Amino acid sequence: MAELQKNQLHTLTMDGYTAEGLGVARIEGRVVFVHGGVRGEVCSVRILKVLKNMAFGRVEEIFQPSPARREPDCPHYPACGGCAFRHISYEEELEAKRQRVEDALRRIGGAEIGVEEILPCAQIDGYRNKSQFPVSPEGRAGFYRARSHDVIPALDCRLQAPQANWAAAAVEAYLRDLNVPAYDERTGEGLLRHIYVRTNREGQSLVCLVVNDGRLPREAELVRRIRAACPDVSGIVLSRNDRDTNVILGDSFRILWGADTLTDSLCGLRFQLSVPSFYQVNRDQAERLYGKAIEFAGLTGRETVLDLYCGAGTISLAMARHAVRVIGAEIVPEAIENAWENARLNGVGNAEFFLGNAGTVAKKLAADCLRPDVVVVDPPRKGLEAEIIPAIAAMGPERVVYVSCDPGTLARDVKRFQEAGYVPARAAAVDMFPRTAHVETCILLCSCESTAVFQLSCGTGKCFLTGSARRFLSPKS
Repeated sequence: MAELQKNQLHTLTMDGYTAEGLGVARIEGRVVFVHGGVRGEVCSVRILKVLKNMAFGRVEEIFQPSPARREPDCPHYPACGGCAFRHISYEEELEAKRQRVEDALRRIGGAEIGVEEILPCAQIDGYRNKSQFPVSPEGRAGFYRARSHDVIPALDCRLQAPQANWAAAAVEAYLRDLNVPAYDERTGEGLLRHIYVRTNREGQSLVCLVVNDGRLPREAELVRRIRAACPDVSGIVLSRNDRDTNVILGDSFRILWGADTLTDSLCGLRFQLSVPSFYQVNRDQAERLYGKAIEFAGLTGRETVLDLYCGAGTISLAMARHAVRVIGAEIVPEAIENAWENARLNGVGNAEFFLGNAGTVAKKLAADCLRPDVVVVDPPRKGLEAEIIPAIAAMGPERVVYVSCDPGTLARDVKRFQEAGYVPARAAAVDMFPRTAHVETCILLCSCESTAVFQLSCGTGKCFLTGSARRFLSPKS
């Protein structure tokens, strides 16, 4: 094998994409990850970095362009690390994401099922209802360069709701005009760390400023500027975070003006959201994702559903309309408060919520002999903690619906579920985050022991459906 060296030029054919959206090519069997590569293209690639089993490069010249290649439509791309696919068509992006989920399920999860579909997003710009702008030590708001904490100034991000960009611009001007120091993570000095903005369907916003201290200079002037830039702002909140951490929000919140919650509509329900409450960032696609989760759950109105990562109760309350009882669990106290309030706000009387770690709550409910028909999990990117899966299996639900934002950890957990007696039956992807490398997945796992679902044939591993199983396992039912 010829030795690869930095700055060498090689003519390569792109044959796929990485999870981060880089092109994939090979030199004598060694994989090369290529910035700006598009599947099917033949390119001149400059080697940027050589590791033991892989190399990184960038496209220098395109000899045979792909019809999927597009001119990037954002001046900050690709320096800003937010987007990964602005150089390709949306159709190519969707196929790359669908293939990524399917490959992960088969290669990591050992699941011999395909991804039935990937649901596209009708609005690929301006879809984010939550924005988090890091602030540089120089007082510029924007987004991190890929794999760094260098802030690329960007007050015109195409993914954000316009209200978020307006609020960030107003705060940046406040810092500049009043000489307010921004936080410098290298020294631990300065005040403002992040600008956080939620925006609802009606265009109202909740603004949170994350600071290294309990106060900001001339807070009334700051409030005036934000209200002038965003006339429909409903509240402005300060969150103190003086820890050396990558976690954005602090543990304490103080209202500077207005309310500390924002109300939004989702799936025909109203939800009251505090700053730390989990809520899907793409409202329209969240409705399609939750619709798919309800479909996979196979609810008839007689089931008990356990939602182990309920957040502010979005999935729980959406499923409560199709079940006899729903139980939600969440570790964030403010989110549980929101969930109870959202149940009251929507007149839902068959949902209840518990504060606690998902694993701890699952073990307690199992010990209390709770036997849910369906368990729903929508964990953070790191996936499920190892002890949660045995706790779910101990409750013996017929079906588990897993909503995931990371195909890798989803596939790892699918493998663990199979070891615990739950077999993947259906999978669908939802493009919740257009132009980025992220993709959402909904998968149905069914109990091997449930006579209403299926039994495994000896030796082949194929599933033979019995009884009402086709209602849950067939996408055409």
